[in-house]
Amino acid sequence: MKLSGEATLRADVARVYAALNDPAVLVATIPGCQRLEQVGPDAYRATVTAGVASIKGTFDGDVRLTDQEAPHTFTLHASGAGAPGTVSAVATVVLAEAGEGATLLSYDADATIGGVIGGVGQRMLSGVARKTAGEFFAAVDRLLAAESTVSSGTGAAGGSGTRTGAVAGNAARVFAGTAGGAGTGMPAELATAAQEANMPAPPTGAGVWHAPATVLDPGRQRVRDLVVGAAFGAIVALLGVLLGAVVSRW
Repeated sequence: MKLSGEATLRADVARVYAALNDPAVLVATIPGCQRLEQVGPDAYRATVTAGVASIKGTFDGDVRLTDQEAPHTFTLHASGAGAPGTVSAVATVVLAEAGEGATLLSYDADATIGGVIGGVGQRMLSGVARKTAGEFFAAVDRLLAAESTVSSGTGAAGGSGTRTGAVAGNAARVFAGTAGGAGTGMPAELATAAQEANMPAPPTGAGVWHAPATVLDPGRQRVRDLVVGAAFGAIVALLGVLLGAVVSRW
């Protein structure tokens, strides 16, 4: 299956290239990615939950980056296997200036899919692949935008104001600040930006990155709490009625 497309990201080419080659960023933005472990130079083991329609499951596989010509192009090799089947793909990514500090990303991929998931029609597979790619690029774009806010805020707050040039550096510090609570020195507005962008947590071990915890939307959380409360109340009321009926027969 061949797939190609484009996306525009609101950051310069160098920053986009750094983000797409940063495991701390990838584990937070690839849909369904649970874990990345570095096993060599530009080589990783990955655990990803994915699927099509009702055919879903967890894939364990390998990811390698080759043909790197920073900051304009690289080739990604990925392969994985799981209960739904097997997947292997090679994708070439090209970055170009798009004006006003933006980057035009184009990609060409060739994938081979086997097993149960391979029996799904190619049109459906292509649709899901394009949707997943769109979600990934949108997540990277949001993270880069939030990273810019954090960098600007750090300078305004009296820091050095010097950008590190690495997205994960700021991302990890911000996420650690939001998790640390009071005393971390992280301004509230920056913590909010980090949570909204679902920025990655720092590695939990040497060369291992895990997906960050999901940040719940307060509005949805209130609705869910209301539904759970109503359901619990209905169950208690029903038990009360049943108990009353039993007692009345004695």
